[in-house]
Amino acid sequence: MSLVHLDLAAASVLAGLLGWATLRDLERYEIPDAASLGLVAIGLALSPWSAVTQPQAALLGAALGYGVFAGLGELYFRRTGIDGLGLGDAKLLAAAGAWLGWAALPLVVGLAAVSALCFAVITRRRRLAFGPWLSMAFWMIWVARGMTGLDGL
Repeated sequence: MSLVHLDLAAASVLAGLLGWATLRDLERYEIPDAASLGLVAIGLALSPWSAVTQPQAALLGAALGYGVFAGLGELYFRRTGIDGLGLGDAKLLAAAGAWLGWAALPLVVGLAAVSALCFAVITRRRRLAFGPWLSMAFWMIWVARGMTGLDGL
């Protein structure tokens, strides 16, 4: 399989699993493990051939993505007694780290958070699923990096 075909196949799988995660999170406030953990596995498996990240950066990205969000979610729960950030979001950020590398995680989180906040303010919603915003930021950054070849994103 050529690298072009591998890129097209990866883009199709990424779009499909992010779409599934988004729809499920919007419907039930949960992200299927099969989507997020599948993306982690695929991202790590593809990293040796990736134009976007290297294997070490992908592995560190997956670990940091999960660890930071799981830790923040646990701290919030202990402080308030309310689940504010679920493990599905942590697993989805781990997937972003596996596909994009650890250095892209602040951009993913920042873009997702600003977009979600703007939406919440405009629509006056007090509760929203964060997975769709993570998925959107993940997809946009992956496409931008793959199309431009920019490692610095």
